[in-house]
Amino acid sequence: MLLPQVAAVRISKRPSAAEALPRRMELLRAVGAAGLPFAVPEPLTPVAVFDGRAAVAVSWIDGAALPEGEGDPEHIGKLLRDLREVPLAAGLRQALATTREPSPRGWAGILAEDVIPRLPVRWRDEGRRRLDNAMALDPVPDALVHGDLAGSNVHWSSDGKLIGVLDWDLALPFDPAIDAACMAWHGWDTVRRAVDHDTYRRARVWDQTFGIGHLIAVLPGKPLSNVDSYVDHIVPWLEHNTA
Repeated sequence: MLLPQVAAVRISKRPSAAEALPRRMELLRAVGAAGLPFAVPEPLTPVAVFDGRAAVAVSWIDGAALPEGEGDPEHIGKLLRDLREVPLAAGLRQALATTREPSPRGWAGILAEDVIPRLPVRWRDEGRRRLDNAMALDPVPDALVHGDLAGSNVHWSSDGKLIGVLDWDLALPFDPAIDAACMAWHGWDTVRRAVDHDTYRRARVWDQTFGIGHLIAVLPGKPLSNVDSYVDHIVPWLEHNTA
């Protein structure tokens, strides 16, 4: 529910989301305290629980999303650098960790053992190849990764200045090239001009691992609640994005 210029009210739809909402508000507080040069929603009320659901009001972030395919590489590059350079202090890292319940297998194990064997036969070897490419990337220091950095989650002013970033529910410490891949919403050529060559290369590899929007769901290492549904979304992406 939106109260323009005042607040946005988040209301959970499922018991699991209701349970997670207080932790997500702690994460917002931690991100908001990190000194980012743009607005982040701030919790305005305690989380209210009712009938297995939960609700909370967060601060209003003005501005609007850019249309798909539009964006200034300079401004996008600065946003990505600002996120990458946030110190992952103990408090922020702890807040990021409390929103997840990782499996010991990690994200690669989930893809290799749960997802790829369920792909249609014609895609299994290709799926393993793409996973191998991602696993072969050289490790880089963890950075604050938003995980859904595109579209309606990034608000800009009418003159193209960044105002704020919403919806941090998928945030995690990981390779900052993940957020660069998310910014392909603005076009891959824009991303190429916004970041250095290695970040661009890594972003393309991450995206090719079943699409960045799908991959982010497994990166925290939390087991998928519905693997068959996940596969059902991956296959059309593969069909559409593979020459």
